[in-house]
Amino acid sequence: MTTRVIDLISPIGKGQRGLIVSPPKAGKTMVLQSIANAITTNNPECHLMVVLVDERPEEVTDMQRSIKGEVIASTFDRPADDHTSVAELAIERAKRLVELGHDVVVLLDSITRLGRAYNIAAPASGRILSGGVDSAALYPPKKFFGAARNVENGGSLTILATALVDTGSKMDEVIFEEFKGTGNMELILNRKFADKRIFPAVDVVASGTRKEEILMGTEELNIVWRLRRVLHALEPQQALELLLEKMKGTKSNVEFLMQIQKTTTSEGGTSTNGS
Repeated sequence: MTTRVIDLISPIGKGQRGLIVSPPKAGKTMVLQSIANAITTNNPECHLMVVLVDERPEEVTDMQRSIKGEVIASTFDRPADDHTSVAELAIERAKRLVELGHDVVVLLDSITRLGRAYNIAAPASGRILSGGVDSAALYPPKKFFGAARNVENGGSLTILATALVDTGSKMDEVIFEEFKGTGNMELILNRKFADKRIFPAVDVVASGTRKEEILMGTEELNIVWRLRRVLHALEPQQALELLLEKMKGTKSNVEFLMQIQKTTTSEGGTSTNGS
């Protein structure tokens, strides 16, 4: 269900640079695992790499057992230099594979922790931003995130990175603000939905993809826009609950969109006859 919601609300294409914005305990690990498994199932030609930085050891083991792809990790008990080295080696390997014509997908958890690691490991520039972030520390994570692109007559590098918010840390807030708007797809998770055990805890109103018309056909796009207009008229929680309820009654997104088309067409026909 998670990946079906993502396909409708914030579709992902090859070469995408996506940000999964998540507060603590909002289910971002489950979302990443769902995306990873969907990629290996539906796009086996893609080379999947999951990069875990400053992560709990049990999360690393769980990820290794849950997905079919490379898991490159540096746990929180390692020094900051290890975190930065792991990330740099992973992205350089991904770039070389793209140069050979492969489609590569990198899932990074998280860009916030990578920013923290560079803040400790990078040489001090003397210019400190609010929250104690060195201005030079944010360049390497931006270079990592900015590597995502679709190469003409070649491969593609898709990067989906998680960004932590509402952690109570001013540093995390500053790092998120630096990356806000740099991606061309944003999936926003809501802690309140997760606390009420509504999964996936996606804010379907605030999430979205730029230039989504490139990823969808004209007919599909028109139906999705109709759906969005309905969802935007509701509160975020009501919108998610309505979407999940309607989707559970269908086996695929194609069937779901056809159902919406029939509903909106019949409503349109009724109003026309009534007038």
